Amino acid sequence: MVFTGTTYKKINTAQVLDVDKVRKDFPILARRVNGRPLIYLDNAATCQKPRAVVKRIVDFYTRNNSNIHRGVHALSERASGEFEAARETVRQFLNARSTREIVFTQGTTDAINLVADSFGADFLSKGDEIIVSGMEHHSNVLPWQRICARRQAALKVLPCEHNGRLRVEDLDRLITENTKLIALVYVSNVLGVRNPVEEVIRRARARGVPVLLDGAQAVAHFEVDVRALDCDFFAFSGHKLYADTGIGVLYGKEQWLRILPPYRTGGGMVQSVGPERVRYAGLPLKFEAGTMHVAGALSLEEAIHYLRKLGFDSVRAHQRRLMDYAEGRLRALDGVTVYASPSRRYGAVSFTIDGVHPYDAGLILDKLGIAVRSGTHCAEPLMRKYGVGGMVRASFALYNTRDEVDALIEGIRRVQELCGECKSTRSLQ
Repeated sequence: MVFTGTTYKKINTAQVLDVDKVRKDFPILARRVNGRPLIYLDNAATCQKPRAVVKRIVDFYTRNNSNIHRGVHALSERASGEFEAARETVRQFLNARSTREIVFTQGTTDAINLVADSFGADFLSKGDEIIVSGMEHHSNVLPWQRICARRQAALKVLPCEHNGRLRVEDLDRLITENTKLIALVYVSNVLGVRNPVEEVIRRARARGVPVLLDGAQAVAHFEVDVRALDCDFFAFSGHKLYADTGIGVLYGKEQWLRILPPYRTGGGMVQSVGPERVRYAGLPLKFEAGTMHVAGALSLEEAIHYLRKLGFDSVRAHQRRLMDYAEGRLRALDGVTVYASPSRRYGAVSFTIDGVHPYDAGLILDKLGIAVRSGTHCAEPLMRKYGVGGMVRASFALYNTRDEVDALIEGIRRVQELCGECKSTRSLQ
């Protein structure tokens, strides 16, 4: 698909991504770490940025930097126009009905907190229930824990199995007349599992329960159509999609956003203010108090343009092949446990190495120039389910290659050798 200035039109795109050419768009990939070429496999934490995105940020600050929606001078008018054009691009990216349904936030965490606070204020009472899953990132647990504690409501957990399958059938038992909302991760940041959110939404809709989706790990790996999903809320972060940090999006159905109270108050989100009464601005400005991250919104628009130019089908196919290759090679290693076994894994795979602490593995791999994530990945309940204190996670983006996967495998073997030598030395002492 290609952006024409008003809409996206389908074009024929090659199914094979020219990764060598793509890598030249990402300057950081040319640097060395610890004297070795950087192999960046921590994309589930944040993706690197292409030159086009960096240039868009620099252009804004050097040509049009101004606050938005408040001035009549040329720079403010230009910045405001660009900001709203970015909102329209995001609307098309998600296939939302209207830009009134697109709220710019600081990221996925901020977007979920917005819904938890605003929804909880008006729709959650003593004895009510919120349902989350057993594989949520803390950002989709802690906001609900807090609002449930404030409103004396209950937080219930939809369990998952060791293979990563969400037990959707348990919703028939968990949903009651007191259930007010289901908050669910679309793709697990730990397991790379794509949850059957369509089935969750169908069951929830039958019982009149709204659904929020955490899409932070989904948007970079497949196209999202919020109208086809029929979710009530959808949150994602720009930096997981090759854009700047500090910018995110909350999609909310207009009927919900109209009745929810503001999350924050301040400048830019009001029509008028009196000593005792305020009239809030219309959607989506009602939820955008204070000075917005304008450059971040523009970077997100540019990142979407970049992906569309490459061809989302090509990007998706490349990442799918790479993910399958990485999982196959990891599973072939002796002494390595790969967690979950989905039919298709998206973006990330987590594992442990027998007898090696995840942090030790991460440090040794870093010495080899390989950046992975070690720890609980902000998902401690899931770690407890698997009975581990942490995992090593390798996560992939459109610029990663099979050679980098091979380097990871050799790095893991080196970790096993070094840690085995350390154990032998200790036993001799």
